[in-house]
Amino acid sequence: MDFIFEGMNLYILLAAVFGLFMAWGIGANDVANAMATSVGSKAITIKQALIIAAIFEFAGAYLAGAEVTETIRKGLVQQDAFAGNPELVIWGMLASLLAAGLWLLIATQQGWPVSTTHTIVGAIVGFAAVGVGTHAVDWGNVGSIAMSWVFSPVLAGIVAFVVFMSIQKLIIDTPNPLENARRFGPLYLFFVGFILSLLTIKKGLKYVGIHFSDSAELAVALAIGTIVALIGYLLINRVNISSTSESSTTARRRSQYSNVEKIFAVMMVFTASAMAFAHGSNDVANAVGPMAAVLSAVHSGAVEAKAAVPSWVLLLGAIGIVIGLATLGYKVIATVGTEITELTPTRGFSAEFGTALTVVMASYTGIPISTTHTLVGAVLGVGIARGIAAIDLRVMGGILLSWMVTLPMGAILSILFFFMLKGMFS
Repeated sequence: MDFIFEGMNLYILLAAVFGLFMAWGIGANDVANAMATSVGSKAITIKQALIIAAIFEFAGAYLAGAEVTETIRKGLVQQDAFAGNPELVIWGMLASLLAAGLWLLIATQQGWPVSTTHTIVGAIVGFAAVGVGTHAVDWGNVGSIAMSWVFSPVLAGIVAFVVFMSIQKLIIDTPNPLENARRFGPLYLFFVGFILSLLTIKKGLKYVGIHFSDSAELAVALAIGTIVALIGYLLINRVNISSTSESSTTARRRSQYSNVEKIFAVMMVFTASAMAFAHGSNDVANAVGPMAAVLSAVHSGAVEAKAAVPSWVLLLGAIGIVIGLATLGYKVIATVGTEITELTPTRGFSAEFGTALTVVMASYTGIPISTTHTLVGAVLGVGIARGIAAIDLRVMGGILLSWMVTLPMGAILSILFFFMLKGMFS
């Protein structure tokens, strides 16, 4: 075990470098598809998406990311299997970070929106099962996570479908859609602010030392929801409404629909912020969790059940995510934002609402779900609301294929890197 302490600084340096590489991959692939609906529907530009991501990804990671980090750090392997051999955890987690970062680089270059969660879970399970033994994997926990990968896209698709149908019922298919968009728009934003703030307060804030009673949590969430609705109300009423000189009913309706989309483009700034927050709370753990496991083993010389996640680790993860989105995120944005189905602000709003709600609920329970699968499920839900012909099945087939190979690729690369590191350091 002495060689762990002798190589302490090197292991910490490798964990930071590989963790930053993995976080970069999350930003380039995962954050990109999280922002894709906003950019694809032309509600915000790439530069605006970068600013929103920088602020809210960091807030989500720091305020609500610790729960999922715990699951990634120690929920996938049986800690007893590593007792007396903490170096196996160090090599395995370093190999997992490197494998996941490399696969995300390859997928992003191809424009494939793959799951960073599947990648890192496959990598950790791969090194543990082959490098140590199948008994080293917590198969019960892995099974629960795998089940969530099926349910999360379905749930997000259902929520997005319901939200979009309600928009059609309350706004689009009414005699005066513009007036109703102004009336109901703030109400939708209230629910966005209320639900996300309530889930964050109930679970996330305890990690930064802030505690509320149940009644105070509800009051704060109601206040935040109301503030978001008021800000939305003011912005909606400042939208530049265009008019038409044509007198036909069809031309007037078309003009009203165009103005409704302008209003939802403003509202999508809020859902894009919610998406970034939700993503940061759930997916930063994919890079931070293995880093935290390495640091814990290096500092203590043992595999501990409980260990604090250093703030600088969360900060490093947030920085890597923003750099990834800025440098290569445009490739995956093009796939999800424009190629699956045609997105408008009303459809994009519905998809982001469904995705953000599902992801934050998963973060609340500590389950690392795939933001990619959840968002694609929500986009499909909106597409189905318009009819199956609105979905590009060829693009969907390619995406599904990339999903199927992600898990085994993460595992194979991780096994290779694990034995390489083991040969170098043992």
